[in-house]
Amino acid sequence: MQDAAERAVVRAIDKMRNNLSEQLTVDDMARAAMFSKFHFTRIFQRVTGVSPGRFLSAIRLQEAKRLLMTTNLNVTDISLRVGYNSVGTFSTRFTKSVGLPPTTYRRMGGYTGRISTQQISTGTATVSGRITMDSNDSPPGLIFMGLFQHRIPEGLPIRCAILDTPGHFRFTNVPDGTWYLLCHAMSGEVFRLQPKNVMVATVGPLVVRVRQRYEVDAQLKPVSKLDPPVLLALLDARKAAFERQYGTSSTPAIAA
Repeated sequence: MQDAAERAVVRAIDKMRNNLSEQLTVDDMARAAMFSKFHFTRIFQRVTGVSPGRFLSAIRLQEAKRLLMTTNLNVTDISLRVGYNSVGTFSTRFTKSVGLPPTTYRRMGGYTGRISTQQISTGTATVSGRITMDSNDSPPGLIFMGLFQHRIPEGLPIRCAILDTPGHFRFTNVPDGTWYLLCHAMSGEVFRLQPKNVMVATVGPLVVRVRQRYEVDAQLKPVSKLDPPVLLALLDARKAAFERQYGTSSTPAIAA
């Protein structure tokens, strides 16, 4: 059962989702949550792991992804619908967060054929552990997992991999820094990102230092309104699975 803080944050998130084309302020969100501006910002950060403004930006781009896949609206119209007055600013932010320009994302059906990693100098730390899930939940599809700089899975991870099923993982040569382990699994079509077919897990922040070994466990759970959207374009899991099974690709479907 949600506590009072979570219910307040859900009210603010509903306000965001219902007014994406408007220029919402933190005051507007705080009023929807029925908290003071200062108290609201602290509570929102605690519950979701990100600031209200960052969460709003993420759901704007999440809605843009949906519109690109389910409508014939052009990029300019979509940018206006999700609150951007400049199509150039929208395209730049979409590309940086999703990993593909809006038109490419639409052309590729919402998937990407490959997820690269950031070109950060190789480190010496190791992050390993186990991904689990509740026995009552339905089996997920392939599980994407990566180490990211921020709580929202966007842009390029520093390390990433795919698991066929929940189980053990291991990242080596992890650079020094503060990282988040973000995981998601999805069954069904990419544009039908509903709670029933998306599972997520988050661990962090992980403060990684030279030559250290870190053991972390993460449990997949159905995505909720309180989870920041997954902005990174999803790997074409069907193609990746085929290539991994039959060895039809000369390059890996995903870099780790």
